[in-house]
Amino acid sequence: MGIDFVILWVDGNDPKWQSEKSKYDSNVNDDSNSVSRYRDWGLLPYWFRGVEKFTPWVNKIHFVTWGHIPEFLNTENPKLNIVNHKDFIPNEYLPTFSSHAIEMNIHRIPGLTDKFVYFNDDTFVVRYMDEKAFFSEGLPCTYGGEEPMVFKGDTGIWQHAAVNAMGVINTHFDKKEQVKNFKKKYISSSYRWRDNVRTFVLEKLFPDNFLGFKNLHAPAAYLKKTFEEVWEKECDLLNKTSFHKFRSADDVNQWVMLWWQIASGNFSPYNTDNLVCSVNENTSEFVCSAIKNQSNDMICVNDGADENSFQYLSEELKSAFQTILSEKSSFEK
Repeated sequence: MGIDFVILWVDGNDPKWQSEKSKYDSNVNDDSNSVSRYRDWGLLPYWFRGVEKFTPWVNKIHFVTWGHIPEFLNTENPKLNIVNHKDFIPNEYLPTFSSHAIEMNIHRIPGLTDKFVYFNDDTFVVRYMDEKAFFSEGLPCTYGGEEPMVFKGDTGIWQHAAVNAMGVINTHFDKKEQVKNFKKKYISSSYRWRDNVRTFVLEKLFPDNFLGFKNLHAPAAYLKKTFEEVWEKECDLLNKTSFHKFRSADDVNQWVMLWWQIASGNFSPYNTDNLVCSVNENTSEFVCSAIKNQSNDMICVNDGADENSFQYLSEELKSAFQTILSEKSSFEK
């Protein structure tokens, strides 16, 4: 059986979605409800073009949506599965506007392969990637070196989710035992030498608990059984996360699944090549150059634009993607 891709998408301009959301968001005042969480840059066609051109081996794409469908999308493509939230998320959790709640339940998508890669819609494949960049010898590929959590500035929802996830990991795994069993995965020739040195030092100085794993902010390869196992061990926490309409400081996010795979040794060492950059007037030239030059396997374009520059920067990014992905994909009408 092959490897599926899962992508979450929301049309923040959909009036029906806005109306539904407004019934629940009156008391939400944090970053989970900001405009940038739902704003559409118009880049989605290039996500599909990149997948088709640079990862043609993908088995199927599961396109997860509240119910809206982009006008350009060819819904007849046999490699495309349109998935409504109600198709896989238990009814008691709906409606939800929280990516965390959706992430906790993606393993329930009907027809999803046992091996899949979870994408956010702001991360694009921009040069050829082999299947072995995501799965090797049947195991998900990821960076498994230890990296302490370091937070700067105001503590946001994602930082809370990271701390909560690491709490789960250290509750269920004995670091000494896992290092003994999987040392060659935590310290590997796949990683940079200085990263290996850091992991070695942390293993010696802090042998009792994992201090953190790297936040790759990249598409993550998963086994469905990982989700099933975490649900079995942490049902109350995942249930609470799933009930939240918006992202909350009490949540865990997909990292609890990713880090569970690392802590359990159920992964293949790999140094994921993903450029992450917040797009604004100061960074747009750099990001566009990286896209045109295909300097990385994948590029994540975070929304950092203000209202005055958003439209202009959107057109700049489209122009950059057009230089490497000018031909329509079979996923477009």
